Amino acid sequence: MDLKSVLKKDMRGDVSDANDERAKYARDTSLFERTPSIVVYPKDADDVSTLIKAVRIAKDAGEDVSVTARAAGTCMSGGPLTRSVVAVFTKYMNRVREVSLCQGDTLTSGYAVTEPGVYYRDFEKATLEKGLILPSYPASRSICAMGGIVNNNSGGERTLEYGKTEKYVQEVEVVLSDGTQTTFKALGPDELAEKKKLETLEGEIYRRMSDLLISNRELIEAHRPKVSKNSAGYALWNVLDTENGTFNLAKLMCGAQGTLALMTSAKLGLVKPRTHRAMLVVFLSDLNVLPEVVRRVLPFHPESFESYDDHTLSLAVKFLPQMLSQMGLLRAIRLGFAFLPEVGLVLKGGVPKLVLMAEFAEDSIEAADKKAVAARDALADLKLPMQIEKNETQAEKFWIVRRESFALLRKNLKGLYAAPFIDDFVVPPDTYPKFMPELNALLAKYDLIYTIAGHIGNGNFHIIPLMDLAKPETKKVVLELAPLVYDLVIKYGGTTTGEHNDGIIRTPYLGQLFGEEMTRLFRETKHIFDPKNIFNPGKKVGGTFADIEDSFLRK
Repeated sequence: MDLKSVLKKDMRGDVSDANDERAKYARDTSLFERTPSIVVYPKDADDVSTLIKAVRIAKDAGEDVSVTARAAGTCMSGGPLTRSVVAVFTKYMNRVREVSLCQGDTLTSGYAVTEPGVYYRDFEKATLEKGLILPSYPASRSICAMGGIVNNNSGGERTLEYGKTEKYVQEVEVVLSDGTQTTFKALGPDELAEKKKLETLEGEIYRRMSDLLISNRELIEAHRPKVSKNSAGYALWNVLDTENGTFNLAKLMCGAQGTLALMTSAKLGLVKPRTHRAMLVVFLSDLNVLPEVVRRVLPFHPESFESYDDHTLSLAVKFLPQMLSQMGLLRAIRLGFAFLPEVGLVLKGGVPKLVLMAEFAEDSIEAADKKAVAARDALADLKLPMQIEKNETQAEKFWIVRRESFALLRKNLKGLYAAPFIDDFVVPPDTYPKFMPELNALLAKYDLIYTIAGHIGNGNFHIIPLMDLAKPETKKVVLELAPLVYDLVIKYGGTTTGEHNDGIIRTPYLGQLFGEEMTRLFRETKHIFDPKNIFNPGKKVGGTFADIEDSFLRK
């Protein structure tokens, strides 16, 4: 079967197997490279259905073919990479269909319906016109897209106060593995019973998933991650809402990396952001005091509580011209002056080991400042250097360093590559006193240069080593160090990924994290939705260490 010819004839969108077109989608921001055989740009859900039906026919004819969805390609785990068909949504399926305010007392203040190819920056412009935002946006907010945000169950700097994307996903329109279209949303008992009567793949999914979730309820609950952020595995624990008596497979689609069905739109809850902020900045030279700082600040409910380390600050100063060049002239000049104290610190060698940013958001600057002052006073006896930023420019410079650190490393270090492989684990903050010394001791055994940034209030650490990918030993370090770090993370009740997901890099470790019984349920879930393994194979289920080695980027 000439799949490209069939798709060009039957799809309204574009289809290409040109070398330059395929090469554009061979990379994301992970350690991996896979060049697709065909690139398709579906125009709508009907095009997606046509694509899946054609791939299914080819699969039945014995061809090794699959479909992997891709939005902006900012994934750090290799999630949108494939050697088969890649469906790119940013070209055509890039509309925000609706933004509406909610009436009455609800969890959210409004909602938006979006296609997967919408860039978050455009989505936010549309929602802000109604005075609303999706608070789970990631640090890559200027370049990521909505398909990735939903399918990775993204979280970011406001997750501490507002929660991850899973909290805001209400409905998801999808195309199933037989090419049929449906909408997953919260169903009451009677609605669920009607779905189970369907003599279709959809009916089969509802019948079998309901049985799986009910018969394994205790096992699933026992393996629910005990930290506030998780993107590992399938979120089986989120489908049944016992409090409201609802069954919602949209919650399972969130974070599934396009392995169960292909999303064509999502309805997401939105919140009304608080308009004024004050930031408490704490400079730590002794990491041993970190757990106590976190313990004392959290009761004041910061909207975000972020951090970055001395390596990150030094790199930001080193590449300050490149960082500022991306901004308008007046803003760059203003921020350049704001960075003068940091430049002086770096030149004098007085850089703190860790910079903590606790930002408090309220409806007035007085209320925000009051919280920041109270948190500062709670830390007074620790004798730490601290400052409160109510000036937008002064606070913005800290956010720029925090948000741009990974991009700075990726773009500016010749011969070294920012290598995300232990980049997203989460541990309970109350384990810091024991966990952090053991982690530092483990990393010290390896000759690594690395930066640490993260969501310190959630216990979510982003450790990005800088590595020469041309050296054969680099791959060896990646495969050797990751399971040791994860053993430590699991020992202290954590998870391997808080927001970046499993993809190629972490799928092989799901057994280590969840155990055989739970990973069996993941395999069964995949088979229920996708018995022919059409959607993004090797992610979430079936990924191996050989996949990591075979796909490793060659610089």
